[in-house]
Amino acid sequence: MAAAGMAGTIWGPRLYGKTAWALPDDLWGTLIAAQRLGHLDLAGLYTSPTQLVSLPGAAIILLPAIAFIGAAGLQLTVPHAHGADPSLWLFAGPYQVAISAVVLFAADAIAERLGATRPKRFWLAAASATALWSVTVRWGHPEDAVAVGLLLYAILALADAKAAKSAWLAGAAVAVQPLVLLAFPLLVAVIEPRRLPGYVARAATPGALLLAVAAAANWTATVHAVTSQPNFPAIDHPTPWVYLAPHLADGQVAAGPGRVLAIAAALGCALVVARRCRAVRTAGRWEGQALTEFLWWTAVALALRSAFEPVMVAYYLWPPLAVALAAAARDWSRLLPVGCAAVGLTFFSQVQWHDPWAWWTPMVAGLALTLFFARPQPRRSRRPGRSRPAPQVLPEPGEQLAADGAP
Repeated sequence: MAAAGMAGTIWGPRLYGKTAWALPDDLWGTLIAAQRLGHLDLAGLYTSPTQLVSLPGAAIILLPAIAFIGAAGLQLTVPHAHGADPSLWLFAGPYQVAISAVVLFAADAIAERLGATRPKRFWLAAASATALWSVTVRWGHPEDAVAVGLLLYAILALADAKAAKSAWLAGAAVAVQPLVLLAFPLLVAVIEPRRLPGYVARAATPGALLLAVAAAANWTATVHAVTSQPNFPAIDHPTPWVYLAPHLADGQVAAGPGRVLAIAAALGCALVVARRCRAVRTAGRWEGQALTEFLWWTAVALALRSAFEPVMVAYYLWPPLAVALAAAARDWSRLLPVGCAAVGLTFFSQVQWHDPWAWWTPMVAGLALTLFFARPQPRRSRRPGRSRPAPQVLPEPGEQLAADGAP
């Protein structure tokens, strides 16, 4: 994936008569945030030009790349017309792909846990890596991939009755990218009540500590970035919800209030999960059907972001696609159509339509279709009145005579 991504960004534009590299615009701001974090400039973490709206974990995962860039003497700047092919992309590109691959390993671990065969795991890896291209190579958001990967590992730990490990993994996922908060109510729904306070405390600790440190350094910038979640409808894809979103300066809109609706809908999913998965709370290790169903509901919860987002970017569709692929890993009848739908939606979402209805409607419809293909198959049960007849046992010699009344 790294090799294909680097080739596509460097030599791919030549097919269209361009000479500048096709670099992901959003990565550079996060790299600058990581550089400031490495220099302990916490006050500048959420100030221009970082454009950081995630928690500080998004910058922390890029610190090794910043250390190499500094040691090599490379200059970190935002790409512009006269410097659109920075040599640091030769390292930053493969690095972000490498750390994003945690979600591929997590999905494969879940597939192995579900008993998927090697051909199924190969198809899962191929489809997942292709869909991941939109997040990393195209848009430069490795924090989304790392967060979803940690979330999948948290679900796997919970399925193996390792609640404490699951809580720390879920907390690390939130600290990297808060989008996984949509799945957090589902995790809480299957925790035993006596373990719930400890689980929530562990999961909240990483993100709360990082956010508190950043807010102490620059309260105004941190609170504005994290709560308002500004986005640009003139650049990205506005949805019908943009008409209800609060408008900010410079043509921006606040995406934060719309995401509150998604969280409320995710709570509804958690209520369904709490009712359907009540037995798994005390069952120890989950069976394959329980894990599959929980993954599917997690994908539904993550898809709610796309349903209520006022302004979207193509990679917003990826988290539910990644989880849906893992949920469908056990059966070819689900894995094949889910993989094809996820790959098709990944590339179709790159079209540059800006009408609030023209882009959002087919994207949400495609996402719903993918979730439909990935839905868990109900357990087969015999029809009433069609029970299997009891096996016939031939009588021993002499028994037949006794049954007929013979002496």
